[in-house]
Amino acid sequence: MAAQETQAAQQPSVSNGEVSSNGTAASGQVALTDATAEDPQQQQQQQQQQPNAWQVIKGVLFRIFIIWAISSWFRSGPSTPDPNTPAGAARLPSRNLFPKDTLMDLYVYISENEIFTDFNNTEALFWYQPDLVYGDWTTGESGDGCFERYQELDISESVKQNGSIYIHIYFTKSGFHPDPKRKGQYRRLSTVHATRMLNKYKRRKFLKTKNLLTGETEADPEMIKRAESHGPVEIISHWHPNLTINMVDDHTAWVKGSVPPPLDQHVKFDAVSGDYYPIVYFNDYWNLQKDHHPINETLQSLPLRLTYCPLSLWRWQLYAAQNARSPWNFLGEDTYEQSDDDQDSVKVALLETNPYLLGVTIVVSIVHSIFEFLAFKNDIQFWNSRQSLEGLSVRSIIFGVFQSLVVLLYILDNETNFVVQVSVFIGLLIDFWKITKVMDVRLDRENRIAGIFPRLTFKDKSTYVESSTKIYDDMAFKYLSWLLYPLFGCYAVYSLLYVEHKGWYSWVLSMLYGFLLTFGFITMTPQLFINYKMKSVAHLPWRMLTYKALNTFIDDLFAFVIKMPMMYRIGCLRDDVVFFIYLYQRWIYRVDPNRVNEFGTSGVQQSKDSPGQPAAGDTTAAITDKPEGEKKND
Repeated sequence: MAAQETQAAQQPSVSNGEVSSNGTAASGQVALTDATAEDPQQQQQQQQQQPNAWQVIKGVLFRIFIIWAISSWFRSGPSTPDPNTPAGAARLPSRNLFPKDTLMDLYVYISENEIFTDFNNTEALFWYQPDLVYGDWTTGESGDGCFERYQELDISESVKQNGSIYIHIYFTKSGFHPDPKRKGQYRRLSTVHATRMLNKYKRRKFLKTKNLLTGETEADPEMIKRAESHGPVEIISHWHPNLTINMVDDHTAWVKGSVPPPLDQHVKFDAVSGDYYPIVYFNDYWNLQKDHHPINETLQSLPLRLTYCPLSLWRWQLYAAQNARSPWNFLGEDTYEQSDDDQDSVKVALLETNPYLLGVTIVVSIVHSIFEFLAFKNDIQFWNSRQSLEGLSVRSIIFGVFQSLVVLLYILDNETNFVVQVSVFIGLLIDFWKITKVMDVRLDRENRIAGIFPRLTFKDKSTYVESSTKIYDDMAFKYLSWLLYPLFGCYAVYSLLYVEHKGWYSWVLSMLYGFLLTFGFITMTPQLFINYKMKSVAHLPWRMLTYKALNTFIDDLFAFVIKMPMMYRIGCLRDDVVFFIYLYQRWIYRVDPNRVNEFGTSGVQQSKDSPGQPAAGDTTAAITDKPEGEKKND
């Protein structure tokens, strides 16, 4: 393969704040020559997925917890025994085959074959760097032990047609050669080899949307033709011009079979001597997905900037842990691509966010996660121990189930991240569980569906029907419907006229989801109406509401500090308004021992049950004991 060599210093570079793989600022970003512009659909997706630090950090904390839990599960089992070691024999610690300050040479070959044997082909030799010192951090142009090489690679027709191209790295002790056929110049224990595919295959999905009334679409006609010929999913080879080769400066006495994951995937032991080879790590952590460009027939060459740098053990552990995917093998390649996009959000946040603001965000995110857990725990405890439904809006609980179901169907239709799908599904199950707490659910085996399946019946609990709560709840939703139905109709017409959809099913889901996202907070108001009519707030789960309110205040803080969509900021603000109304009601409706609390008991009942306390027979009756005429007057 012919290579047109140019000096790295003469190449034009555009700085975009990128960080190189060894943690230092990158000198520049190489652009593809003759590369075609990205399709409008891909650019629109990139504009819509603008990450912000607050959402990213919350996702990172959740991901860290999941990875820690799964890793702990895998680590709990015994390590895989070495078949070459006799049972019961002690495992001896090994040593690095390349001692500290070993003089070595670097050979880099570029080939279209995964297994490389053509060492005599001078055109395949991309880089030869002699007299490198293992573990040296002071040499190089910048005095950090790094060396750099840049070339324009001529590509063949097979590479243009989605073919693969590989890089083969060889580190040999000074005086040796990586070719096994050269007797006297090749030595197995003096050669370290690593191979990697340079291009990356990514799925490009074409969403065939149109206006359901006119049948027209704003999509690129060229993309429509390509989708018709290649199908809705096309696998395209992509290229990134930057790659870093790290040799880990590590001399730990590893024991074969006892290296902790995910490091065990990179430490390679020699089968004869038992010692391990130096760890060669292809570091592309800071290569963002948006910087990958498709390889097509319009390209004549591919730029490649290759950097060699030493890497410390602790930093390599961070990179290896971030790129570890072994616990997620069962999720498929689609989840891998989604995970790469999520990691891009983390990298952009680390690169573009102010360090002080990022530190504050991490601390507050931890507090936010604790509050979320406490709110979840108290919500479960509240409904699990609830004895009476007086003062609680059962219709709001039922509407919450409908809202969670719409959200789940919407994210499934739009192929959202797997972790988000799981979290929404768990939330839906909890909402279904709440239905069993606010209603009597049973199987009617007498009136079967089609004469085969038992019928599921729902009936209001007696504590809800016999109190004035049901009257107020029905009244609140009746008034609320006067506002919601016109808004719902207007939004449905707008979505049908001006928004493109995949079909009528997608239109229904997107219309319902958009409406709930915009006006869903109105469903919190029936509880305010019930509180107003009953002149009491003792029946509310105040612990859960307090934790959720604190989380909302934290969201407010970052919604106006960090760049976020305006609708998200408005959503945080409107939730605050509703909670402040709750606080105002708590202030004006003072404590009354006759009122029933969240556990279905009142202060009068507790005084009756306590020994030594006077009877409370002449006290005023609780709200549930009001005459029917007074209830109707209310």
